[in-house]
Amino acid sequence: METAEPRDSTKKTLHLFEGFGVELEYMIVQQGSLQVLPITDKLIYDEVGAYLSDVEFGDIAWSNELVLHVVELKTQGPVKSLMQLQEKFQAHVQKINRMLAKYDAMLLPTGAHPLMNPYTDTKLWPHEHNAVYEAYNRIFDCRGHGWANLQSTHLNLPFYDDAEFEKLHAAIRVLLPIMPALSASTPILDGAVTGLADSRLEVYRQNQQKLPSIAGKVIPEAVFNEADYEEQVLQPMYHEVAPYDPEGTLQEEFLNSRGAIARFGRNTIEIRLLDIQECPVADMAVLQAVVTVLQALIAERWVPLHDLKAWHEDRLSAILLEVIAKGQEAILTDLAYAQLFGFDFGESCTVGELWKHLVQEVLSLDDQPELANALHVIVSRGNLSKRIIEALGDTPSEEKIREVYRQLAVCLQKGSVFLPDTPC
Repeated sequence: METAEPRDSTKKTLHLFEGFGVELEYMIVQQGSLQVLPITDKLIYDEVGAYLSDVEFGDIAWSNELVLHVVELKTQGPVKSLMQLQEKFQAHVQKINRMLAKYDAMLLPTGAHPLMNPYTDTKLWPHEHNAVYEAYNRIFDCRGHGWANLQSTHLNLPFYDDAEFEKLHAAIRVLLPIMPALSASTPILDGAVTGLADSRLEVYRQNQQKLPSIAGKVIPEAVFNEADYEEQVLQPMYHEVAPYDPEGTLQEEFLNSRGAIARFGRNTIEIRLLDIQECPVADMAVLQAVVTVLQALIAERWVPLHDLKAWHEDRLSAILLEVIAKGQEAILTDLAYAQLFGFDFGESCTVGELWKHLVQEVLSLDDQPELANALHVIVSRGNLSKRIIEALGDTPSEEKIREVYRQLAVCLQKGSVFLPDTPC
């Protein structure tokens, strides 16, 4: 969750895929019990001697989030390439873990804490930009998994003008429904298997039902220029929130909670649908797959742009809901959807089969063996949710959950991909 950012006319506006912004959110937990620890402000204070919202380290910055037990690592401005970005993030993960050791604490990956009670364990960030968080809390009550227990990976992609926004938004909209098949990492909430591949997205899509225009159908509406976006997406949200927000604190682009949001203040679209993975190399593998498929869609490799723009959010949302529930095992019966990606099948296929087709068609990671290996695991062994359940079983004890998630914390520290039958 971010605060407002004014349009900066001095910044160079980038063209499609000339830059990338990446944000990774991690929980801070006690090493043994995995109890969430609300000490992000202490971590930042220990580094810079002040309770700041952002701490910059050259290419990478740290920042706070809504809740005090989450820290975000992000690229400081756009980077030219995703290449080797995992190494920079990994170095900061290890630095933070060293700093947290004095609190008997560590970073924990995955998109949701498996044991957290958000109604008793939630503490909001009390320092800089607190007014925004307090406004959200006043309107929605931010105790709950949909606010206090969801860690994601965000990808920001630039566009130069309306013509590039049209292409990028059209491509992102049609790819969004199947992105969680790769990234789902949240099979457990409240110490129990939920039966969903992506429990984070299930609570995320419902966390603002009081004001339904804010998240919409999660899949953005079919709008392809700034004026229409302002009229059809932003203004209805601002109008709906206004009676609850008399100071106008939330009347900004960041209020938009769709799975991808336009940020015209900085000429980017921010993809927010992805659960965070077990380590940065796995996140970068997912992002590389997403970017490469988007590039192919925009280049009209399989179908013309007109065909991408024609898809209504309701039809795309139906696919997304199946993927939230079943991940790569979701059955795809919409032949026309698969044809957007040049994939012809009989009566049905799985979303996992569609991703195997896409990886084979457009991805070449020969010069990035770490990413190639991580993506191979995700596509062949299943997303992290599936691998976690494989390690836990269907009715795990609390101690078994702690054991597996401690292994995931080791994977994060070491930068290694999680396999149920292999130590990190």
